[in-house]
Amino acid sequence: MLNVINLGRDFIRRGELLIQRVRLKQGRLKFMRITSMQRRKFLQLTAASGMTLAATGASTRLSAREPIVRSGPPRFQVGLAAYSLREYFSFMKGKARPPKDDGPHIDMVGFLDYCAQNGFDAAELTSYFFKPDADDAYYRNLKRHAFTRGVTIAGTAIGNNFTVGAGPKLDEEIQKAIAWIDRADALGAPHIRFFAGTGKQLASDPKRLDEAAAAINQCAEHAASKGIFLGVENHGKLSSDQMLQIMERVESPWVGINLDTGNFQSDDPYGDLERCVPYAVNVQVKVGMKTPDGKHYDADIPRIGRILRDGGYQGFVIVEYEDKDPYAKIPVVHQELRKALGT
Repeated sequence: MLNVINLGRDFIRRGELLIQRVRLKQGRLKFMRITSMQRRKFLQLTAASGMTLAATGASTRLSAREPIVRSGPPRFQVGLAAYSLREYFSFMKGKARPPKDDGPHIDMVGFLDYCAQNGFDAAELTSYFFKPDADDAYYRNLKRHAFTRGVTIAGTAIGNNFTVGAGPKLDEEIQKAIAWIDRADALGAPHIRFFAGTGKQLASDPKRLDEAAAAINQCAEHAASKGIFLGVENHGKLSSDQMLQIMERVESPWVGINLDTGNFQSDDPYGDLERCVPYAVNVQVKVGMKTPDGKHYDADIPRIGRILRDGGYQGFVIVEYEDKDPYAKIPVVHQELRKALGT
């Protein structure tokens, strides 16, 4: 019986990928309806046959919630993550750092200037690099500076962990995340990157997945009141299955996936990206990937561009550069990504 259910789940997912590839030619909304009909039809068939999922102990949610409905062709705004210049910021998680010899020492104002000078549409202001005494007035001034430089603040990013288990530590993680939603609001940032936790922790105990989803839902309620999206990143060796399981459990339309192209360590990372694109609210592109055993290899940037285009993604595509010599290499990667996206 479980084999039948798994076959049905696989059929639905394969159908969704096919629909994603053709929706640009025949209308996105029409094919979203077809996807929904396929799900309902399969559920009706299984119910009629007496194959209720409850009887098997399996979840009644066969696949992730409905993808984000976007009309029209793909649209991209290319930005840069502050994390790309992490070695050169004056502060790292509240601690001052001395200048380096191989590149300019910067703060967030300097980072926005760098984005403007290098032709980026947007900037992702990673939370780790703000000065420790930053307040709402400081965030508003950054918002003003970005506007006057013609750079859109795409979002910010925090390093939370919602798989620590229920208790005071998880409560603390939630409160810190909510505080950063308020800071994102002061910045005028429409998106904040969240972590769920680690794939290992999620796999170790079924309760961890529900606890992480409950924490995300709690934060999402506050984020929705500010009009801010929460993007759950495929960080910590999460699989695409785990990402979609999280999406099954979130209740708010203000939650989606922060899709990092370098984070899937599987035998088919590009297939993983295809599965998750329909739920993406932000995309971070890296120049490298890792095998399941942790070996680095170069990412196929043109292929990533095709996946985003074929998936109908619209929104920010952020360069998150993690290799050596960022000041010299970031402009090169920037142009390579624009070529791949067709912008």
